[in-house]
Amino acid sequence: MKLNRRDLLKAASAVGALNVVWPLSAGLSPAQAREAAEALGAQYDPAPFTLGVASGDPLTTSVVLWTRIAPDPLAPEQPLPEVVEVEWVVATDRALRRVVARGKAPASATLGHSVHVPVGGLRAGTHYYYAFRALGKTSRVGRTRTAPSGRLSRVRFAAANCQAFHDGYYGAHRAIAREDVDFVVHLGDYIYEHGPVGGDHVRDHDSPEILTLTDYRRRHALYKGDASLREAHAAHPWFLTWDDHEVVNDYSGTGGGAPLMQRRAAAYQAWYEHMPHRDGGGSSLPDPVIHRNRRWGDLLELSVLDLRSYRSAQNLPGGTILGADQKAWLKENVDRAPDAWHVWANSIMLSQLRGRPGGGYMFTDQWDGFLAERKEVLDHVHKSGLEDLVVITGDWHSAFVDDIRTDFDDTASPVVGTEFTAHSVTSGAYSAEWNATNGPLMGRANPHLKYFEGNRYGYDVYEVTPERFTTHMRVIEDRRDPHSPVSTLTTFHVDRGVVGSYEDPATKKSPAQYRRD
Repeated sequence: MKLNRRDLLKAASAVGALNVVWPLSAGLSPAQAREAAEALGAQYDPAPFTLGVASGDPLTTSVVLWTRIAPDPLAPEQPLPEVVEVEWVVATDRALRRVVARGKAPASATLGHSVHVPVGGLRAGTHYYYAFRALGKTSRVGRTRTAPSGRLSRVRFAAANCQAFHDGYYGAHRAIAREDVDFVVHLGDYIYEHGPVGGDHVRDHDSPEILTLTDYRRRHALYKGDASLREAHAAHPWFLTWDDHEVVNDYSGTGGGAPLMQRRAAAYQAWYEHMPHRDGGGSSLPDPVIHRNRRWGDLLELSVLDLRSYRSAQNLPGGTILGADQKAWLKENVDRAPDAWHVWANSIMLSQLRGRPGGGYMFTDQWDGFLAERKEVLDHVHKSGLEDLVVITGDWHSAFVDDIRTDFDDTASPVVGTEFTAHSVTSGAYSAEWNATNGPLMGRANPHLKYFEGNRYGYDVYEVTPERFTTHMRVIEDRRDPHSPVSTLTTFHVDRGVVGSYEDPATKKSPAQYRRD
């Protein structure tokens, strides 16, 4: 059976949306499923490196290189031997002539024929280029860099989150690939676990809700079928955390019984197989440890948090969102913090959020469901004397700027930092009407809230100097356009040694549903 792009698009158009064709893939061969995916917007690199290349977790002398051998990216099983030998090379030039490191790595079926190479012996603060070769073919060339050491005058990095495949193309990632940044932080919801959503979408999921390792592998491969996502991975090194949809909506990592634990194990393994993550374990099957503390010269300390794996159920008197070990680790980081900007990569909102004056919390799946632990951590920050704390957050599909207080219900309590919650890459936000009505209500209900904008999609770029931390909210014009233009909606600053943020005068008249004067 030969699939015809014109017929597929015609069938989709007849009912008003491309996504309705996706269920056809359930009865197709792997090659036909890929052809259907490509006909409806997915694109892949040449086999066997269909899912591209990536790098991550840069240290001063090391970076992790990633790829996955997947000739048929949407197939339940790859037509490959049990182990494929993969060659890798690192050079200082894009043509890969000035080689500084090379080697071979086994890609085994056990880990989906993925490869994670922790390359060492590199120079600090240096750009490198890399590629892989296997089965007589060579991958695209990726670009990465190591972390600098010593004194630093600037660091520039981006953050992205929440990229529902069915909600639009990844124009934001296309723009991130072209940004002059040192690294990217992904704040979670890299994939979504549910089945097709129907309706008027440019594309959709290609299978029912995912449950097994094979399901999660195919879903990751589907998402990497967006060329802009692969381009952003190939352009910069990434730091990664996760939120709930990498497994299932609103899950707790320590509850749910055997079925959820099996599903979580499958999801975590597939996540690892598709990410440039530095795994600290020595077993054949990964149990990824996400939280880590990294330095970027003397200018920035990055603490990546895992707010899913160790949490209890929400709204319990002694509930935890961090888990005992991660909380102790975070407190120790605070106690031993260097003289630098301190950035917490945080997947869900730390600041309190009430829906209306006198109302309850909007979502207790975020830190609002773990009140005692939030107060404990923020009191510890205050008592330690830590300064220059900035929290970068995803999840909400809208942009917020908040003062972080030790007690959000007491406007006289100390401000200990600033939280920037970024727009989503594509995941649907509330309607413009909802935002217009509820933005002012949230502003009145949350005195620490300085800014809210929920009608746009994009990512944040942070520019950090010894004197100032600046957040540029970068937004795309249309998430239905894979080449959407990008602009800066607004810019906020935090001055070194001064608590609280302020909006740049040049962007203060930009559209927003709430802005505190």
